[in-house]
Formats: sequence, structure tokens, C-alpha cells
Amino acid sequence: ATDIRNLQLDKNHITCIEEGAFRALRTLEVLTLNNNNISSIPVSSFNHMPKLRTFRLHSNSLRCDCHLSWLSPWLRQRPTLGLYTQCSSPPTLRGLNLAELQKNEFTCSGQSDSAFVQPCSLASGSCPPMCSCSNNIVDCRGKGLTAIPAHLPEAMTEIRLEQNGIKSVPPGAFTSYKKLRRIDLSNNQISEIAPDVFQGLRALNSLVLYGNKITDLPRGLFEGLSSLELLLLNANKIHCIRATAFQDLENLALLSLYDNKIQTLAKGTFSPLHSIQTLHLAQNPFVCDCNLKWLADYLRSNPIETSGARCASPRRLANKRIGQIKSKKFRCSAKEQYHIPGTEDTRLNNECNSKPVCPAKCRCEANVVDCSNLRLTKFPQHLPVSTTELRLNNNDISVLEATGVFKTLSQLKKINLSNNKISEIEDGVFEGAGSVVELHLTANHLDSVRGTMFRGMGGLRMLMLRNNRISCIHNGSFTGLTSVRLLSLYDNQLHTIMPGAFDTLPNLSTLNLLANPFNCDCRLAWLGAWLRSRRIVTGNPRCQSPSFLREIPLQDVAAPDFRCDDVLEESSCVARPQCPSECTCTETVVRCSNKHLQAMPKGLPRNVTELYLDGNQFSMVPRELSTFKHLQLVAIGANPLYCDCHLRWLSDWVKSGYKEPGIARCAGPMGMEGKLLLTTPETKFECLGPVETSVQAKCSPCVSGPCQNHGVCQSDPVELYTCVCAPGFTGKYCETPVDVCASNPCTNGGTCISDEQTRRFSCSCLVGFHGSFCEVDVDDCEDHGCENGATCVDGVGNYTCFCPPFYIGLLCEEEEDVCSPGRNPCQQHSTCSSTATGPRCVCAPGFVGGDCSVNYDECVDQDCQNGAVCVDQVDGYTCTCPQGYSGELCEVPPPPPSPCERARCQNSAPCVDRGGTALCQCLPGFEGVRCEKLVSVNFVNRDSYLQLSDLKNWPQANITLQVSTAEDNGILLYNGDNKPMAVELHEGHVRVSYDPGSQPGHTIYSAETVNDGRFHTVELVTFDRMVNLSVDGGAPTTLDSLGGVPTLSGEAPLYVGGMPEKMSYSSLSLFQPLNSSSFHGCIRNLYINHELQDFTQTTMKPGVVPGCQPCRELFCLHGVCQPDGAQGPLCHCQPDWGGSHCDQSIGGGLVGGDVAPATASYRCECEEGWRATLCNQQGELTAPAVPEGPAKPCSVLLCQHGHCQLTEGGATYCLCDTGYTGDTCDTVESACRGEAVRDFHRVPRGHANCQTTRPFSWVECRGGCQGGGAACCAPLRVRRRRYTFECDDGSSFTQDVEKAVECGCKECV
Repeated sequence: ATDIRNLQLDKNHITCIEEGAFRALRTLEVLTLNNNNISSIPVSSFNHMPKLRTFRLHSNSLRCDCHLSWLSPWLRQRPTLGLYTQCSSPPTLRGLNLAELQKNEFTCSGQSDSAFVQPCSLASGSCPPMCSCSNNIVDCRGKGLTAIPAHLPEAMTEIRLEQNGIKSVPPGAFTSYKKLRRIDLSNNQISEIAPDVFQGLRALNSLVLYGNKITDLPRGLFEGLSSLELLLLNANKIHCIRATAFQDLENLALLSLYDNKIQTLAKGTFSPLHSIQTLHLAQNPFVCDCNLKWLADYLRSNPIETSGARCASPRRLANKRIGQIKSKKFRCSAKEQYHIPGTEDTRLNNECNSKPVCPAKCRCEANVVDCSNLRLTKFPQHLPVSTTELRLNNNDISVLEATGVFKTLSQLKKINLSNNKISEIEDGVFEGAGSVVELHLTANHLDSVRGTMFRGMGGLRMLMLRNNRISCIHNGSFTGLTSVRLLSLYDNQLHTIMPGAFDTLPNLSTLNLLANPFNCDCRLAWLGAWLRSRRIVTGNPRCQSPSFLREIPLQDVAAPDFRCDDVLEESSCVARPQCPSECTCTETVVRCSNKHLQAMPKGLPRNVTELYLDGNQFSMVPRELSTFKHLQLVAIGANPLYCDCHLRWLSDWVKSGYKEPGIARCAGPMGMEGKLLLTTPETKFECLGPVETSVQAKCSPCVSGPCQNHGVCQSDPVELYTCVCAPGFTGKYCETPVDVCASNPCTNGGTCISDEQTRRFSCSCLVGFHGSFCEVDVDDCEDHGCENGATCVDGVGNYTCFCPPFYIGLLCEEEEDVCSPGRNPCQQHSTCSSTATGPRCVCAPGFVGGDCSVNYDECVDQDCQNGAVCVDQVDGYTCTCPQGYSGELCEVPPPPPSPCERARCQNSAPCVDRGGTALCQCLPGFEGVRCEKLVSVNFVNRDSYLQLSDLKNWPQANITLQVSTAEDNGILLYNGDNKPMAVELHEGHVRVSYDPGSQPGHTIYSAETVNDGRFHTVELVTFDRMVNLSVDGGAPTTLDSLGGVPTLSGEAPLYVGGMPEKMSYSSLSLFQPLNSSSFHGCIRNLYINHELQDFTQTTMKPGVVPGCQPCRELFCLHGVCQPDGAQGPLCHCQPDWGGSHCDQSIGGGLVGGDVAPATASYRCECEEGWRATLCNQQGELTAPAVPEGPAKPCSVLLCQHGHCQLTEGGATYCLCDTGYTGDTCDTVESACRGEAVRDFHRVPRGHANCQTTRPFSWVECRGGCQGGGAACCAPLRVRRRRYTFECDDGSSFTQDVEKAVECGCKECV
């Protein structure tokens, strides 16, 4: 069918398009391919459709590489086609509009990209012509293949490709064949394998790769192959195996690395192989030095190596089996030769497990990495794994970010971060630094300390926090640092320390608290006693306030002198949560919505993943938001964003990772109002006015002032610019001082001495320091006096003795008393006394044993009753009672349940106990013994309705409901799609409509009106081909549908009181008589086939409230009653009506005796003896007076354009005809007028719904006219315009539309 004009293929599973797929469709006008999985499209696929006017390609998986570059200019030449076509990959282009990309942005990185450009074939694949296929096995052995065939059968479980000439395995070669269990690529020429070639093959259990030229196994090659049992890599040229190469192969039983070039293996290489039974390592040139000792230990513990792996060097171990050599023989010595003639250098065998030798600009010697004095602002990456000491002192680091840099540094012992600008340490920065024993953070900007900062440093022994801004220490500051022995808080801002702050440091022996402004009030009393009892080296910290205690050591202050004279303010020295005060934080989610913020809140946690800033007053967003590298979602909607060039970065940033869900819109400048931040091209973010310096600098580099140190910038035709330096400086930017001492490179107070001839310097160090920069503290421990095996720790011009257990004193010269803290063996608050034979414990009541550690079990003789559980306590026990029982021994049984506890009233109904019988007092609208059913509801809103979805397809139906309303029109019931049946109010009567689709519709009306505010019973019975309608038990009205009455459709829901808007439009298109207004009023007791319907089981749209009882007392003449108002039931009036009963006209309508026509297209003038809107009810409400009895109420009230009604209290009122108002219905409701409307114009076109592409304005003529019915309110002047329509099937057309622009009274037509 080459004459197709409309082809819609959206929302399918299309993954590729064959070349020439649309070549024959030259008449095609509409083509939709959106919402598929298309990744690439052949060149010029759409060039043969000259009439194409609608084209959609968005929401696909387009890979924007060099093969798709043709599509960008094609879309730019056709700006109305393919809107929102965006790239899905590569990551750098994800989310960008394809039409906005330039040709040089579509790149291919080489051979690996060719795998993504494969011609389409059948989705299930097919057997290659040169191979044989049977039983899901594809056999391509010895076929001379140089590449792996494409489009193989997806159901294959085994592929045999051995003995061919294949040289490489490209990306994705096997990833789509999820059922593969065996792959054989042996005896080829493979030297290159893509890392993801086996990705997703969870069923693969055999992989054969022997006899190739593989030199390296890419990182992650075997990732996720948890079912693999056999892996043959023998007879290759592999020289290095990564330590994580086999980490997912938990079920691997046989691994062969026989006959390769492997000289060493990283420790733990085979640890993940929990099921390994056979290992082949022979015929590899192993260097048996200290790095391979682990392998000998592993093979002795796991005798699974059966090929006889042997050492190749050193000479003393050559040709000896690795598993039989003693561990002490594996050593590293400078005296031995480990190089093996004829093999690659040993470094090649370690390169896949090592990092770069030394970070840029840093100095590395032995295992010390020195990155000091480099003005670094963050940690260097890729540190050598053998690093034992890291020097980062004297830099400009302000925040320590959790990058995981220490997780690979298992040998690191010391970290020096002194003399930086560190003010924040993210939680988890030191994860993996468990081997570190010294951490120096001296001379930084820290103002608080929390234990999570140092998480992962369980082995830390020395923590230096000198010369910071720490103002308080709380009892969570040092959590987890159980090994710390020396803690220095010298020269901070400590005023107080919370009790228990050092309880998490059980091994603390030296605590430096000097040079702090301690306020020795009652809050610090605990510290004086603690210092006196601990006997740790402190240097005697001194009080600074109050004045009478100034310079007195804390431990010398008497307890009564730690006093608080005034009322204490609430202490601020508590663990500070990492959450801004204006926001709430849950783990890594921060919510700052609707807080009237105008700037980014301070103190956002660095690990935030979701940030909610919507509903604030942001006009600009600071660029620092992009520095939160863990941020995945940011909500900035409902902010007055000013989208000029300063927010261009934000537009690019949210598009790069879809971080903003497409809600945020611009508020300015002009032309950007309402545009989405996510989809608006970056070129639209422009600035008007003076050009910024950074932009001018691109044209005139000197504008940005690149020259430093007062250098003068001059334009240069070759170098763009040159800097003329001031005296004393040199370099391209005048950044280098001629005096090498200008930057003061000497640390620790050293004096720099410049040598002008050599332009070098030397440092004259203070006593106690030496080294090129005076960075090395002289080891004062070389001649120390520590006793009893104490450990000496060097200080600045001094040293500290770390005492072994049970020794104290500055030199650890005193032995602790056996009952002193730390040695006291007595537990549970028992008393310890020293004796000649050692400590003796006097136990507290309830405890026994030599150390009083055993709690005597008093439950042995317990008296708990009624199945209670005995719980042993100190010197006693307690009984845990079963539910309901009480008493010390659980001897008191539970009281019997009350009647109301058994009643279980539902729907919030209160229960009343009446003489031992429970009575549920149902709330309005609910019935039943337990108030379990909702049987009456009030429809308050204009678009409210109920939806019953569990209807059965009965052969006949009997529907009964009670209705109370004052409205003329509204939907009561609606059911069906193609053949709908509707029960509705029409001008106060009940109308039943049925449209069979292929026949003319049928309609019947009730003779009675039901819009008098009272409840009326409406009964609808369908049987065979008849419909009977009865109101209040009156004579039924019958409809013979001729074509058979439809049963209630179980496929379509039954709507009560209204219907969805989309359903209203479709119903109007089927038959015009159905009005689309929702019902206003009350509906109760809906029976379907004699079964009372429970409205709690329905889908209830907002605007439907339970109960109608309050509205029984309030009649709303021109409105509807809402039962749940603040002051009780309340009338909601129609337009132009007011008053508590909606009976007072406020619309300025006609007055006097003027007559206006009804708003409907006709009005019935009833003959004598008939009444009601359709003149179909016999009798008059105002019967003549009977002389024998009192006069009837309606006999004294004359309603000119309506009829008299009685309220429940017996009062009379006039119920006016449509278009009239007033106490006696003598006033025209409103004058003819034109009401302004601005909207889309909608028309049906076949089965499609169409509307104009843009809204426009017109007027609707409403109201009445004088003239006794001869004049009607109608358009006096109209305007005709041609508009373009778009339809939901993708088509469009143009058509003239005629709309009124002026209304007035004229002769009725």
C-alpha cells in the first residue's frame, strides 16, 4: 500500500529501521515513531517523503555518533518536524536536542563503535549461511571467519567459533543472546576483547578462550558471570591479572591460566572463587619474591593447583614448585636478581594493579608522598598503593570530600594536613584508612568535631587538632577512636566540654588542652574531677573565667568553686546536625520547599542526593549547586527564575543528567516567560546590556587582567598578549617572584636564605627541626627516659611516653595499684581491696563470683502467675504479664470486654452502651448495624461524580434511587460507551436517553418534576425490549427501543451524579440531548436489582460529601445545599442569585411587568387544568377554597410565571419558570448580554477530536429580551476567521470559524 498518507508507529518496541523501509511511501504526510527503542537510523531514511508535514521521533534511545550526524541538518532544514528529538547516548550528549548539535559533535571512537551500526534483521535472528544450526547450537568451527557473525538466533544456548581467524571481539557481540550457556572462541587470533562483551550473560557456565593472543583482561570483563563454572585462558600471552578480575565468579570450578606470561599475582586474586576445585598455573615465569608469598600459603591451604606451577626466579628457587616452598623463602632483597632473561620487565606484570607512580607536582621518595606547599585545593588522585606517609600540609584545601581515596592505601600510616584552610570534613572521608596511626590537622579552620568525620580510622593513635577554631567538644566528637592515645586540642576556642566527651577514648594517655579560654562554671566541674582521677598527661589546662579563677589549673579548682550564679542558657555544645536550619533532612534528602528563601541555604550536606527548593523566591541559582557531585534530583519549580545568560549553566547542568524533572519555568526576561528550564535551548539564555569581562576577554585578553603582581598587559599579534612584569617578578603571568624566599617556603618558623646567583634558597631551622624546608621534627626519642617498656612519641623539642598497661607517670615509672581504674577486676560496683595475694572483691547484693560478675538468677524461685515470664533483676526479679493481666505477680485477670469493644462500629461512628447493648450512632449518610454502608451523598462541586466499576452484565435491571435537588439539569446515572444509556434531570424532569449507535436515539420523560428540594423516588426497569420509568410510584412511562434495550454494561463503569470530562465530550458527540452538567443535590438509597449500593465501595471524586440530613432543613431556591459548612448547612447560589435561600436576585435583571422568553428554545403555555414545565401534569396546586374548611395555603399566593410550592414547615413560595425570578415570578432573570470567552474552538472530525492550534476570543449571548417571546437574545454582529486545527490522530486542516462579537435582542428565528 504505497498510497498511505498516515502511518502511526508510536508506542511500540521498534529497535531499528531497515534501509529503504519508507522509500516507497512518497505520499506519506504523517509519520510518528515516538516512544520506541530506536538507537540508530540509516542515512537518508526520510528523504523520499516530499509531502511529510507531521513527523515525531522523540522518546527513543538514539545514539548520537557519527552514523547519525546526517539527521541533524535534515531536522534543521525542516524546523516544524521532529520536535524534541533528543540524544540518549553518549553521556556527554544525553538530553540535548539532536537538531542543535553540530557535525563535529557526532563522533565515533574507532572500531569499537562499529558494533552499534548493524543492519536490521528479523528480531529473532537467523542462522548464518556458512554455519550449521540445530538444537539451539550454532556451529561455525573452521569456517575462515575473521569476525563474529551478527544477528544470530536469539534462542541459541551454545556457539562454537573455534579454529577461525577472528582477531577481536567488539562491544556487545554476545550481550543480546541471554540464553547462552557455552561460548568457544579457542584457537583464533584474538588480541583485543571489549570489556562489556559478556555483560548480562547470567546463564553462561562455560567460556573457552585458549589458544589466542590475549595480553590483557580488561577491567570488568567477567563482571556478573555468577553461573560460570569453566574458564579456559591457557596458551595466551597474558602478563597481568587484576586483583578483581574474578570477583563475581563464585561458582567457578576450573580456571586455567596455563602457559601465559604471568610473573606475579596480587594478593587475594583467587579469594572470590568459593567453588574452585582445579587451578592450572604452570608454564608461567613466576618471580618468587616477597610479593608471591601469599600464593604459596594459599596453595598449601587449598591443594587445587594440579599442573605443577614452579618458580622461574630467583636462582635459588628456580624450578621449585610454589606450593612446596616455605613462606620464609619468599623475600625481597637488593642482593638478588629477579629479572628473567627473555621475558618482559617485571613492571609490566604489576601495571594493571598499580596506580601512577607519583601525583603531578608532588615529590615521592621511598613510600613518602610529599604534596606540601603546592596550593592544592583538593586531595590528589591516584596515590601509589605503597604510600605509608602522605604530606599535604601548607596548601589551600578548605573541604575534605569523601572521594574514597584512602580505600586502596592499606599501608598508609601518617597523614599531614596541617596549615590548610579546612573548615569542613565530610562524613566518610577517611573510609579505608584503618591503618593510619597519625593524623595532623593543626592550623586549620575547624570549628566543631564529630565522630563521623573520622569514621574508618579505628587504628588512629595520634590526633593533632592544634590551632583551630573548635569551640565545644560533645560526647559524640570522638566516637570510634578507641585506639587514640595522644589528643591535642591546644590553642582552640574551647569554653566548655560536655560530660563524657572523652569516654570513647579508653586508651587516652596524653590530652593537651592548653591555651583555651575555659569558663570554669558548674558545667565544667566534671572535668576537674575527671582530670584528677585519670592521671593522664595534660599540661595543666587553666581557667580563664570567672575572674577569681583565672590562670588556676582546672584540676586544682575545688568542686564548690565550679558554680553557676545565673540561670544557665541552653548549651549550644551539642552534636550539630548537617542540615540547614530552614530545611528538613532525611538521610541524604534535603527539603527546603515553600520557605520564602531568596538564597541558597547555608550548611547543605555534601552528600545530598535530592534537594527540594521549589516554591521559594529564587530569581538566580548560584553555580556552587553544581559542586554537589552526589546530587541526582533538584526541584526548583515555582520560583521566579530570571533566565538570562547567568542561568545558562543551570540549563546545561539539569539537561546533562535530567536532574530537574521538567517543572521549573522561567519568569523572565521578556520572551522567556513560562519556558521550561529543561527543554529550552541554551542559546536562548542571553544577556542584554554591557558585555561581561569574561566575554570581552575572548576578544581582548588584557581585559581580564591576566598579569599578576602589578604586571602590565600588552597586546601581542603572535602570543595574543604579553605581561611586562614589575621588579622582583618574572614568568608569563609575572607569577614567579625573583626572590625565591618571597613565598616563605620554610616551615615551622624557619628562616629563608636566598642565593641570588643560583636562584635557590636554604632554610635556617629553629631548634628541634631540620630538613630542606625545616619540615622534619628532630627525633627527641633518640635519647629518651621512658621506663618499663613505654613507647616514646616525639614532640617539638620534647617527647611523650606512652605507658604500657598498669604503669603511669611522666616516664611510666610508677606501677598502678591493683585496685586503680583500669586494673580493678571487681565488677558491678563491687568494692576492691588490695591484699598480699592480690585484689579481693566484696560483691554488691545480687552478684556472686570472684570478680562479682555473675548476676544470681532470682527467677529460680519465682512466683509469677498466669503464664507470666520472669525477668531476673539485680537482687530481685519482675514478672512480665501476658496481655490484659496485671499485678506484681500478674495475679489480676483482665476485665471482660465492654459491648462497644465487641461492636466494632465503622466509618468513625461513635458507640453508646445502652443497658449492656452496644448501639452504633451512624454519622450522616451511613446505615447498618455497624454503620458499615454509605447510602446517601450530597454532590457539592460542579464536576463531582461517583463511579461504580463492579457491575454485572445482567439480562435485565431494576434501578431505584431517591433524589433531592433544586436544579433543573444534571446527570443522575450514565452507563455505556458505544451504546450509552443516561438518566438525567432535564428542566426539572427525569429524562432517560438511549443511543444504540446505528439507530436513532430514544428518549422518555417523567411526567413529574423532581427539582422542588424534596426527596423523590426514581425507578428504572429494563426488560426484554422495554424501559419503564416511574417517579414516586406514579404511572410508568415506557420506551420501546425496537432494537432491544441494552443491559448495564459490565465493561463500562456506571457513573452516578456526573461523569468525567472526557466522557462528557464523547457522549455529546454521540447524541446531543445529553446535558454534560453534573448533578447538584442529594442521592440516597441506590438499589440495583434490589441490592442496596454501598458508596464507600465506589470511586468518589472530591466534591461528594456523605449525608443529606442537614439539607432536609434548608431549601435553596436557586442553588444547591452544602451540608458541611462551618455554621451548618449552607446554600451555594447560582450566578445572579443571593440570600440564605438563594431567593434574592442580585443580577440587575428586568423589573416590572416585562416578559422575557425562557432560556430554552421553547416554553409551554399550559391550558386550564394542566401544569408543570411540559404541561403534562393534571390539576392545580392552588385549588379553590372550600367553604366548609379553612383555606389552603397556596390559594392566597399567585405565581405569574411559575407555580406555588409548600415547604416542610407549611410555608408557601413560588417556584419560577426558567428565565424568571422574584417573589411572584414577575421579574425577568437578566437582560440580554454578551459574556466574553477565550478558549480553543473544538470540533469532531470522524473519530478524531480536533481543536484550533491557539486560543482566540469571542462572546456568548446570554439572558432574555422584552417583547413577549417575539424577541430573542442573539448575535448582532459576527466575525469569520480561518483557523488551523490539529487532531489527536496526528492530522491537521484549516477551516473558517464564525463567532459572535456583539449580542442584542432581535426577532426570534
